[in-house]
Parts: sequence; C-alpha cells; structure tokens
Amino acid sequence: MDKDLLDILACPACQGGVAQENGQIVCLICRRQYALRDSIAVMMVND
Repeated sequence: MDKDLLDILACPACQGGVAQENGQIVCLICRRQYALRDSIAVMMVND
C-alpha cells in the first residue's frame, strides 16, 4: 500500500495512525488489525 495513503488513514475504532505489517493494516494505538483485500484496506470495526 502507498505510504502517502497510509499517512492519511486512521483507525475507525480509536482514530490512531496505522501502518502496514505482514500484509495487514495495524493501528499503532489500539493494535486492531484490518485486512487488505486486493490491495484495498477493509477497515470496518465489526468485520
């Protein structure tokens, strides 16, 4: 995933910043993990 996009994304649960780790998007604050499907972040809290 593009670094510029990661810089503007925020965790929908706590509004913390995110990073890409092991093929997932991970919140740097609450450590929730969000899937990447076809290079698209699926950032739904109840998914």
